[in-house]
Amino acid sequence: MNFIIEAAVKAVKHLYQTDIPAESIALQETRKEFEGQVTIVTFPFTKFSRKSPEQTGTDIGEYLLGNLVEISGFNVIKGFLNISLTDDFWINRLYDEILPEDFAVSKPNGKKILVEYSSPNTNKPLHLGHVRNNLLGYSVARILSAAGYGVIKANLVNDRGIHICKSMLAWQLFGNGETPASTGIKGDHLVGKYYVIFDKEYKKEIEFLRSEGQTEEDAKKNAPLIKSAQEMLLKWEAGDEEVIDLWKTMNAWVYDGFGKTYKALGVDFDKFYYESDTYLLGKDIVEEGLEKGVFFAKPDGSVWIDLTAEGLDEKLVRRSDGTSVYMTQDIGTAQLKYNDFHMDESIYVVGNEQDYHFKVLFLILKKLGKTWAKGLYHLSYGMVDLPSGKMKSREGTVVDADDLIVEMEQTAKEQTEALGKVNDSTEEELLQLYHTIGMGALKYFLLKVDPKKRLLFDPNESVDFQGNTGPFIQYTHARIKSVLSRAGLDFSERTTITEISPEERDLILALAQYPTIISDAAKNFSPAVIANYIYELAKIYNKFYHEKSILQAENEIVKIFRLQLSSATAKVISNGMGLLGIDVPERM
Repeated sequence: MNFIIEAAVKAVKHLYQTDIPAESIALQETRKEFEGQVTIVTFPFTKFSRKSPEQTGTDIGEYLLGNLVEISGFNVIKGFLNISLTDDFWINRLYDEILPEDFAVSKPNGKKILVEYSSPNTNKPLHLGHVRNNLLGYSVARILSAAGYGVIKANLVNDRGIHICKSMLAWQLFGNGETPASTGIKGDHLVGKYYVIFDKEYKKEIEFLRSEGQTEEDAKKNAPLIKSAQEMLLKWEAGDEEVIDLWKTMNAWVYDGFGKTYKALGVDFDKFYYESDTYLLGKDIVEEGLEKGVFFAKPDGSVWIDLTAEGLDEKLVRRSDGTSVYMTQDIGTAQLKYNDFHMDESIYVVGNEQDYHFKVLFLILKKLGKTWAKGLYHLSYGMVDLPSGKMKSREGTVVDADDLIVEMEQTAKEQTEALGKVNDSTEEELLQLYHTIGMGALKYFLLKVDPKKRLLFDPNESVDFQGNTGPFIQYTHARIKSVLSRAGLDFSERTTITEISPEERDLILALAQYPTIISDAAKNFSPAVIANYIYELAKIYNKFYHEKSILQAENEIVKIFRLQLSSATAKVISNGMGLLGIDVPERM
């Protein structure tokens, strides 16, 4: 639409003898209740015209109508100039821009972005919070890739520490040698089972010590189990062979389990970082910071940074015994990632409970003079809640990701069968369909909401075939594919059509916005921008489908044109849903 901006600049020059920059003219989509497709706000021009906004709009509208063949008419509502474009303009837009293979395909922009997401602990299975994290990180990575960035998908696994030792110790004490193979239990669930057992037995010991007269605090410190776990951690850090072997074995079980969950969720990674490799990083940077005067040492030997001038507080970066804290590790890992990839930006997909941590981390790195720190971004997201009683987790506290996936497939099965959409499909096809619909429902529901917002996830509502849901969009795609397959003719050639209906024009207008939508979603790291656009597109298509006959069109030219329009819509829906990590079935 740059041609309208250029002409508007000339209009102001011609009418009011004033030069204005093109950036000062903002085009917006005309509101649905008014005639037109493009609107110019005329209030800023009244200082040159010395006329009312309405008269100014009429002046500019008449100039544009007389000078641009693409404009068929205009109307002015208060200070808004609503412009109507010719049928020819929209027809050409479909053929020259939207239907070609390279529509909405961005050229590489030469910039690299690392997106870090998932970040699980190896002492328990993935849960609902991880699901939002994984889906958000994976979708953002796909959107950035579509916008022309080189993208690295990274996963920093928390595979060491006291929590891991708790599972290991409980398995040693109570496991009787059981394995995923001997029990048929998925590896991450088996290890998670022993983490829960540790907690249960530890609480028993605390209660016993309290009954013997110890305070709650002392009992927690003196319980034999926690002391054994701490001793195991020291052995791990000292490289004790037996402890390391057990750690490797149990982590391997967990990674196998995680791999299955990641596959079911449809997410993947290019690079894995492990905390067992990175936990000692950052110590040299602390020394560097002390030399530069960025950090200071307290009398007990602990090292801190003073961020009170920035409205934060003093932050510990190394304990008095010389050991690292999480902040130290994160400083070192940030440097490691930059050394590995030299990316322009690095995005951390982490829940909003860590907002303060990342504010401090980024500030420390900037103070240390790390030039790349300006490219660090915390993609903070809100918690996911469930309506009470909807789903129970194995441990009764958090909703397990694997349970959620099974629940979604079951809900999709029930809804699909209730609607009678399962005719003439094999058992295997139906299982795949239920997975596709269930995962589409889950992903769309979690991604259509702005990442920063906390959300309430209702499995039944998400699988509804009506409304702003994944299955509604998937069904629209399947409907289009059905029409195209039933057409039984070649519709690849350009038609000689000269007139189109308002429904057809609205569909072309919506399709033409797709490249801008990708760009906006990438700029804001927000899959919600894509999700809500695709929903609106599906609604516009369904209106066109109900108002205009496609296969029974009045003549062959109109029929082919409508098939081309349908094909372009299916392509954009499939592509847009793909950016959300959602598959769209060919038939439902």
